[in-house]
Amino acid sequence: MNQTDYFQEDDYLYMQAAIEEAKRAEAIGEVPIGAVIVKNGEIIGRGFNLRETNLDPTAHAEMIAIREASRNLGAWRLLDCTLYVTLEPCPMCAGALVQSRIRKVVYGTIDPKAGCAGTLMNLLQEPRFNHETELVGGLLQQECGELLTQFFRRLRKRI
Repeated sequence: MNQTDYFQEDDYLYMQAAIEEAKRAEAIGEVPIGAVIVKNGEIIGRGFNLRETNLDPTAHAEMIAIREASRNLGAWRLLDCTLYVTLEPCPMCAGALVQSRIRKVVYGTIDPKAGCAGTLMNLLQEPRFNHETELVGGLLQQECGELLTQFFRRLRKRI
């Protein structure tokens, strides 16, 4: 699903913002995954992994960004919003994205172990659900993947 011709300059800027969020996670020892939600050219939600810090299995970057965007909009429906995330969403996050009615998801690199935006399955575009999102993968894929590869390489050296 790598459609690099599809991306516009703004897409790169927003994915860079998601990468910055991922780096914030890495700085505190969390797996470096970051997300931003954009509406009308403005970032309305940001998130990075906080599972270890908060001892919360739901504290994924996407979930945190969804909560912040919903608070900022004063609504649970994230209509006309786009999520940029460094790693393909897992089943929990994909489900939350469908439930939030997000319009579009753009992710950086695939998740071969839990990816539910096309790798293991595609929950974001499941026609039996009441909502489907537009979906594009592969934006800044190498940079997003490298963040994770380097993080786990350093972690294995410490163990």
